[in-house]
Amino acid sequence: MAQLLVRARAQRVEPITRRLVASISRENNAYDATGVVPDDDLWRSCHDNVERVLEMLVLSVQPDGSLSPVDDLDQLLDAARATGGRRAEQGLPLDDVLRSYRIGGRLIWEDLVTRSDPPLDPESFLNLGVWLWSSVDTSSAEVARAYRRTEQRLLRADTQRMAALWEGLLGGRAREEAFAQEASRSMDLPAHAPLLLVLLRCTTPEDAADALADVVEEHHLLTAWQTRADGDVVGVLALPDEAGHHRVVAALVDAAESTGLRGGVSGRCGGLAEVDEAFEQARMAAAGLDGAGLRSHDDRLVPALLLSSPQISRQLVDHWLGPLLALPEAESAELLDTLFAWVAAGGSTSRAATVIPCHRNTVLNRLVRVSTITQQHLLDGPPPTGLALALQAYAAGLR
Repeated sequence: MAQLLVRARAQRVEPITRRLVASISRENNAYDATGVVPDDDLWRSCHDNVERVLEMLVLSVQPDGSLSPVDDLDQLLDAARATGGRRAEQGLPLDDVLRSYRIGGRLIWEDLVTRSDPPLDPESFLNLGVWLWSSVDTSSAEVARAYRRTEQRLLRADTQRMAALWEGLLGGRAREEAFAQEASRSMDLPAHAPLLLVLLRCTTPEDAADALADVVEEHHLLTAWQTRADGDVVGVLALPDEAGHHRVVAALVDAAESTGLRGGVSGRCGGLAEVDEAFEQARMAAAGLDGAGLRSHDDRLVPALLLSSPQISRQLVDHWLGPLLALPEAESAELLDTLFAWVAAGGSTSRAATVIPCHRNTVLNRLVRVSTITQQHLLDGPPPTGLALALQAYAAGLR
C-alpha cells in the first residue's frame, strides 16, 4: 500500500486534478452558474487539495504497512484553509464547496483502486477507504471553518462599512455625487428619486420592516434600514412618484399606531443629497412624542411657524380662546376638549362625539355655547382656520 500511495503522490496529482475540474464543471453547476471562481483558481485549488490529501495518506503509512493518524496536520491543511477563505470571499455557497470535496474524494479513491497492482487485499482495501475518507473529512472540516471565519470577517467589515455609509448619508455627504452613487448601489435605492425618512425609537430594523411591510408593498416602496449607535432605527423609503407622498405618510402613521411603533417621518425630499435635512425633520417630528405613534414633519410645520412668531400666536389664542380661558377650569377644559375633537374631525360633530365620547347633540350644544361666549360663528361652515391655529398655539403653550 505504501508504494501505491507514494506513486500516486508522485505521478497522479495532475491526472486526478484534470478529472476533478471536469467533474466539478459537470456535476456541480454552481461554479459555472455563478461564474465567481476563475478557471485558474479552480485548477489550483483542485491540484493543491488533491496533493495534500495524498500527502496525508502517505504520511499515515507506518513501517508495517498499517495506517495511523498524522501527528501534525496543520501544514497539510493549508490548501483547505485557502480554498475555504477564497470561496467565502467569492460568495460561492459552502454546500457547493463541500460537494466538490466529496467529488474529489471519490475520484482519488477510484484512481487508487484502479491502479493498485497487485489488487489490494480486503483488509488493505478497507483500511485505505477509511483513511482516505477520514482525510477528506478532515480537509472538508477545515474548509468549513475557514469559510465561516472569512464570512464573519466580511460580515463585520460590511456592517462597519454600512454604518459609516449611513452616518455619511445622514451627515450630508450625499451632496457629493460619488458618495450618493455609492450609497445608492449599497442600499439599493435610487439616488435622485423622491424619498421619505422614518426615525423610529426602541425597535429593530427587522421589527420596523415587518410592521410597515404592508405599506411598503401596497405603495411599491424601495426601503433601506439601519440601527444607529444611539439605538434609533432609521429608514429611507424611495417613493415611486412625487404625487402620492401624502398617502404614504398617512399609511405609515396608521401602521405605526396599530403596531405600537413610535417616531417621526420627514417631509418629501428630492433624493439622497437631501437625506440629512430629512433626518433632521424626522428627528424634530419625533421629539417630545408621548406613547406610540408616528408624527409627521408636515403636521409640525404650522406649530413650528407659530413658535417662531409667539406674539402673533398669543394674539390668536386671545382672540379665539380668551373668553373660554376665563371660565371656571372644569367648564373651560370641557369646551376646549370639544373644540380640539371637532377641529380634528374636520367639522364632523358625529366623529367628534365618538372621540370625546358623548352624544352628537352634546357636541352641538357645546359649540353653540362656545359661539355665544366667544361671539364667533362656528357652525356656519368648516372649522375656521384661525380657530385651528389658535388651538395649535394653545397646545404649544403659547397663551
